Amino acid sequence: MAESFFSTLEAELLSRRRFASQAEAKMACFSYIEGWYNPVRLHSALGYRSPMDCETIMQKAEADP
Repeated sequence: MAESFFSTLEAELLSRRRFASQAEAKMACFSYIEGWYNPVRLHSALGYRSPMDCETIMQKAEADP
């Protein structure tokens, strides 16, 4: 899964632009992960749900016996 994530990060963000500094690259990666990858992007390994949706479902299932 980690290889898949880094492949997606490179294809969708890093290969499409140049960064002026390392700090700018870090912010772009953070924004991509927290603004798109976790809350919105659908993942086939999670039943075509976002990681945040999947986590919410799992927490509800654990709370309800």
